[in-house]
Amino acid sequence: MAEIKLESVVKNYGRLEVVHGIDLNIAHNEFVVLVGPSGCGKSTTLRMIAGLEEITDGTISIGQQVVNDLPPRKRNISMVFQNYALYPHMSVRDNLGFGLKIAKQSDAVVRERVTEAAEILGLEDLMDRTPAELSGGQRQRVAMGRAIVRHPEAFLFDEPLSNLDAKLRVQMRTEIKKLHNKVKTTVVYVTHDQVEAMTLADRIVVMKDGWIEQVGTPMEVFNHPVNTFVASFIGSPPMNLLPATVDGGEVVLGGSTRLPVPTRLAGHVTDGQKVILGMRPDDLTPEGHGIVESGQTASVRLTVDLAELLGTETILYTQISGQEVLGKMFDPREVMPGESMTFNISLDKVHLFDAETRKSVRLG
Repeated sequence: MAEIKLESVVKNYGRLEVVHGIDLNIAHNEFVVLVGPSGCGKSTTLRMIAGLEEITDGTISIGQQVVNDLPPRKRNISMVFQNYALYPHMSVRDNLGFGLKIAKQSDAVVRERVTEAAEILGLEDLMDRTPAELSGGQRQRVAMGRAIVRHPEAFLFDEPLSNLDAKLRVQMRTEIKKLHNKVKTTVVYVTHDQVEAMTLADRIVVMKDGWIEQVGTPMEVFNHPVNTFVASFIGSPPMNLLPATVDGGEVVLGGSTRLPVPTRLAGHVTDGQKVILGMRPDDLTPEGHGIVESGQTASVRLTVDLAELLGTETILYTQISGQEVLGKMFDPREVMPGESMTFNISLDKVHLFDAETRKSVRLG
């Protein structure tokens, strides 16, 4: 069983603490993505699991074994790096089998496992090429194949797609998800790209400044962010966050803009409370151009400052009480700057956060 457990794990560089006593349980065969901005501690956490960084305090277990003092080669994990780390003078075949040869596996085992990995990743026609003769996506598949041949308990991916162009990243996301479906094993994957996290993960771990902010399925993190950081980081375009005050059962956004407190949140706020109202662009839509849903709604009249046509939808930039907000038009038509439109707000999807703690008011 390749369960990975982190208990009160701390990492210091000298006097600087960069990971602050985090706890995380990763189940056997689970695909977990660590996501967050640069410097949040996600890659450091991955490298501590791999044994490439010593932990300062706490415990890391893989399976039932504490691995704090084990070198990387004894942890039975395979790591795929951002830069592929292929041997440029070796063929694809030799790159795939090199680690097995170093481990003194027999020629028969090497051939069997290399052939298996090549079939899984569609590398059969590339076996005699060198890395210089491969595209970026092919090199990444070879790097994954080199990890597969070891039959590890866990795969660790450190931003493996960041060197690829946008189209190839989408393709390789699909390849990695297919790989996990074929080769059932535990995966810990690091990225700063929240779209990668949403599309790949069984569970997402959102990190900031060396702390874990939230752990949950992609839909849990998207629909129920615990604070304003998670709300703004997960989702593209990001959630609109507007300062407001609760007054008489309404959320006052400034000026004349007042919205009903969403029914589901009415028991979690009090009159006079300073809050931050969060709504995703998908839930601020022009009348006649939204996703028709039943439930509590409100309408506001807004002037469009800018329209970004994306094909099947258009992102609309406008303002509420002097604060820029983004809305989304489905089944779009041409919109000119300065046009006034009625926007519907899906109050069932609106979030309220305490202005002082920045936490969701539903957390009490």
